[in-house]
Amino acid sequence: MDVRVGDILEMKKPHPCGSRQFDVLRVGMDFKIKCKGCGHEVMVARVKIEKNIKKIIRESEE
Repeated sequence: MDVRVGDILEMKKPHPCGSRQFDVLRVGMDFKIKCKGCGHEVMVARVKIEKNIKKIIRESEE
């Protein structure tokens, strides 16, 4: 799956604050994502993230 730093991930399940969108801050074996609703930053395993992604939104496609 092609996920890059700066992408916005729309997840299948919402964060406890209610937002489904997360900013990607770091990519590797683990992803560091930031909730668009409350700003909470979380490190999550790549396998778990890729399973729960509904849509990838790219800010600038060139």
